[in-house]
Amino acid sequence: MKKTVLIFGLISGALSAVMMVLTVPFVDKIGFEKGEILGYTTIVLSALMVFFGVRSYRESAGGGRLTFGRGFAVGILITLISNTCYVGTWEILRYTWMPDFGEKYAAHMVERAKASGANQQKVAETEEKAKQFKVMYDHPAINVAMTFMEVFPIGLLVTLASAGILRKKVSEPGNLGN
Repeated sequence: MKKTVLIFGLISGALSAVMMVLTVPFVDKIGFEKGEILGYTTIVLSALMVFFGVRSYRESAGGGRLTFGRGFAVGILITLISNTCYVGTWEILRYTWMPDFGEKYAAHMVERAKASGANQQKVAETEEKAKQFKVMYDHPAINVAMTFMEVFPIGLLVTLASAGILRKKVSEPGNLGN
Protein backbone atom coordinates (compact mmCIF):
# COMPACT_ATOMS: atom_id res chain seq x y z
CA MET A 1 0.00 0.00 0.00
CA LYS A 2 2.84 2.37 0.85
CA LYS A 3 4.26 2.38 -2.68
CA THR A 4 0.89 2.97 -4.35
CA VAL A 5 -0.01 5.74 -1.91
CA LEU A 6 3.33 7.50 -2.38
CA ILE A 7 3.34 7.23 -6.16
CA PHE A 8 -0.22 8.46 -6.70
CA GLY A 9 -0.07 11.01 -3.87
CA LEU A 10 3.08 12.56 -5.28
CA ILE A 11 1.74 12.55 -8.85
CA SER A 12 -1.43 14.27 -7.64
CA GLY A 13 0.55 16.75 -5.56
CA ALA A 14 2.92 17.46 -8.43
CA LEU A 15 0.01 18.17 -10.80
CA SER A 16 -1.53 20.74 -8.47
CA ALA A 17 1.86 22.23 -7.53
CA VAL A 18 3.04 22.62 -11.14
CA MET A 19 -0.23 24.20 -12.20
CA MET A 20 -0.03 26.60 -9.28
CA VAL A 21 3.55 27.57 -10.14
CA LEU A 22 2.51 28.17 -13.76
CA THR A 23 -0.52 30.33 -12.91
CA VAL A 24 0.51 32.37 -9.85
CA PRO A 25 2.69 34.78 -11.86
CA PHE A 26 -0.42 35.73 -13.85
CA VAL A 27 -2.86 36.14 -10.95
CA ASP A 28 -3.09 39.91 -11.41
CA LYS A 29 -3.91 39.48 -15.11
CA ILE A 30 -6.47 36.67 -14.82
CA GLY A 31 -8.18 37.96 -11.67
CA PHE A 32 -9.41 36.20 -8.57
CA GLU A 33 -12.61 34.72 -10.06
CA LYS A 34 -10.89 33.11 -13.04
CA GLY A 35 -8.01 32.10 -10.80
CA GLU A 36 -10.41 30.29 -8.47
CA ILE A 37 -12.05 28.48 -11.37
CA LEU A 38 -8.69 27.46 -12.78
CA GLY A 39 -7.42 26.49 -9.34
CA TYR A 40 -10.39 24.32 -8.42
CA THR A 41 -10.39 22.69 -11.85
CA THR A 42 -6.77 21.74 -11.28
CA ILE A 43 -7.55 20.46 -7.79
CA VAL A 44 -10.35 18.25 -9.12
CA LEU A 45 -8.12 16.92 -11.91
CA SER A 46 -5.31 16.15 -9.48
CA ALA A 47 -7.82 14.48 -7.15
CA LEU A 48 -8.61 12.02 -9.94
CA MET A 49 -5.27 10.41 -9.05
CA VAL A 50 -7.04 9.16 -5.92
CA PHE A 51 -9.37 7.10 -8.09
CA PHE A 52 -6.52 5.73 -10.18
CA GLY A 53 -4.45 5.01 -7.06
CA VAL A 54 -7.27 3.09 -5.38
CA ARG A 55 -7.89 1.15 -8.59
CA SER A 56 -4.19 0.39 -8.92
CA TYR A 57 -4.07 -0.86 -5.34
CA ARG A 58 -7.12 -3.06 -5.90
CA GLU A 59 -5.63 -4.64 -9.01
CA SER A 60 -2.04 -5.06 -7.82
CA ALA A 61 -1.99 -5.49 -4.05
CA GLY A 62 -5.59 -6.57 -3.56
CA GLY A 63 -5.63 -9.20 -6.27
CA GLY A 64 -8.79 -7.68 -7.72
CA ARG A 65 -10.48 -7.48 -4.31
CA LEU A 66 -11.05 -4.30 -2.30
CA THR A 67 -13.16 -3.47 0.72
CA PHE A 68 -14.60 -0.01 1.20
CA GLY A 69 -12.43 0.50 4.28
CA ARG A 70 -9.20 -0.40 2.52
CA GLY A 71 -10.14 1.71 -0.50
CA PHE A 72 -10.91 4.63 1.81
CA ALA A 73 -7.56 4.21 3.62
CA VAL A 74 -5.62 4.21 0.35
CA GLY A 75 -7.58 7.16 -1.02
CA ILE A 76 -7.32 9.33 2.08
CA LEU A 77 -3.57 8.74 2.33
CA ILE A 78 -3.16 9.76 -1.32
CA THR A 79 -5.27 12.84 -0.57
CA LEU A 80 -3.17 13.77 2.45
CA ILE A 81 0.09 13.51 0.50
CA SER A 82 -1.35 15.52 -2.39
CA ASN A 83 -2.74 18.18 -0.05
CA THR A 84 0.60 18.46 1.72
CA CYS A 85 2.28 19.15 -1.63
CA TYR A 86 -0.40 21.72 -2.48
CA VAL A 87 -0.13 23.53 0.86
CA GLY A 88 3.68 23.48 0.80
CA THR A 89 3.76 24.92 -2.71
CA TRP A 90 1.23 27.62 -1.82
CA GLU A 91 3.16 28.64 1.29
CA ILE A 92 6.40 28.96 -0.65
CA LEU A 93 4.74 30.96 -3.44
CA ARG A 94 2.74 33.10 -1.03
CA TYR A 95 5.77 34.17 0.96
CA THR A 96 8.12 34.60 -2.02
CA TRP A 97 5.93 35.81 -4.92
CA MET A 98 2.78 37.08 -3.25
CA PRO A 99 3.52 38.46 0.22
CA ASP A 100 0.64 40.93 -0.24
CA PHE A 101 -1.96 38.29 -1.13
CA GLY A 102 -3.96 38.86 2.06
CA GLU A 103 -4.32 42.59 1.38
CA LYS A 104 -5.17 42.06 -2.27
CA TYR A 105 -7.78 39.42 -1.55
CA ALA A 106 -9.32 41.52 1.24
CA ALA A 107 -9.57 44.46 -1.17
CA HIS A 108 -11.13 42.15 -3.76
CA MET A 109 -13.77 41.07 -1.24
CA VAL A 110 -14.79 44.71 -0.72
CA GLU A 111 -14.72 45.52 -4.44
CA ARG A 112 -16.93 42.52 -5.18
CA ALA A 113 -19.45 43.65 -2.54
CA LYS A 114 -19.55 47.17 -3.99
CA ALA A 115 -19.86 45.88 -7.57
CA SER A 116 -22.80 43.68 -6.58
CA GLY A 117 -24.77 46.78 -5.64
CA ALA A 118 -24.79 46.01 -1.92
CA ASN A 119 -25.98 48.75 0.41
CA GLN A 120 -23.52 50.67 2.59
CA GLN A 121 -24.22 48.50 5.63
CA LYS A 122 -23.41 45.32 3.68
CA VAL A 123 -20.24 46.92 2.28
CA ALA A 124 -19.21 47.92 5.81
CA GLU A 125 -19.80 44.34 7.01
CA THR A 126 -17.71 43.04 4.12
CA GLU A 127 -14.94 45.52 4.97
CA GLU A 128 -14.90 44.17 8.54
CA LYS A 129 -14.82 40.57 7.31
CA ALA A 130 -11.99 41.49 4.92
CA LYS A 131 -9.97 42.98 7.81
CA GLN A 132 -10.56 39.83 9.88
CA PHE A 133 -9.54 37.67 6.93
CA LYS A 134 -6.28 39.55 6.49
CA VAL A 135 -5.41 39.28 10.20
CA MET A 136 -6.14 35.55 10.18
CA TYR A 137 -4.37 34.97 6.87
CA ASP A 138 -1.21 36.65 8.12
CA HIS A 139 -0.97 34.07 10.93
CA PRO A 140 1.05 31.14 9.46
CA ALA A 141 -0.78 28.31 11.27
CA ILE A 142 -4.20 29.65 10.29
CA ASN A 143 -2.96 30.27 6.75
CA VAL A 144 -1.83 26.64 6.45
CA ALA A 145 -5.12 25.36 7.90
CA MET A 146 -7.19 27.53 5.55
CA THR A 147 -5.17 26.40 2.55
CA PHE A 148 -5.51 22.74 3.58
CA MET A 149 -9.27 23.10 4.01
CA GLU A 150 -9.46 24.60 0.54
CA VAL A 151 -8.50 21.28 -1.07
CA PHE A 152 -9.24 18.56 1.49
CA PRO A 153 -13.04 18.37 0.99
CA ILE A 154 -12.55 17.64 -2.71
CA GLY A 155 -10.08 14.86 -1.95
CA LEU A 156 -12.41 13.45 0.71
CA LEU A 157 -15.34 13.34 -1.72
CA VAL A 158 -13.23 11.69 -4.42
CA THR A 159 -11.91 9.21 -1.83
CA LEU A 160 -15.43 8.28 -0.70
CA ALA A 161 -16.63 7.92 -4.29
CA SER A 162 -13.57 5.89 -5.32
CA ALA A 163 -13.82 3.54 -2.35
CA GLY A 164 -17.51 2.99 -3.05
CA ILE A 165 -17.21 2.55 -6.80
CA LEU A 166 -14.09 0.38 -6.73
CA ARG A 167 -14.97 -1.93 -3.84
CA LYS A 168 -15.09 -5.43 -5.13
CA LYS A 169 -15.42 -8.83 -3.59
CA VAL A 170 -14.09 -11.76 -5.54
CA SER A 171 -16.92 -14.24 -5.93
CA GLU A 172 -16.32 -17.84 -4.98
CA PRO A 173 -16.52 -20.51 -7.70
CA GLY A 174 -20.08 -21.76 -8.12
CA ASN A 175 -21.48 -18.71 -6.32
CA LEU A 176 -22.25 -16.83 -9.56
CA GLY A 177 -21.45 -13.51 -7.92
CA ASN A 178 -24.36 -13.62 -5.43
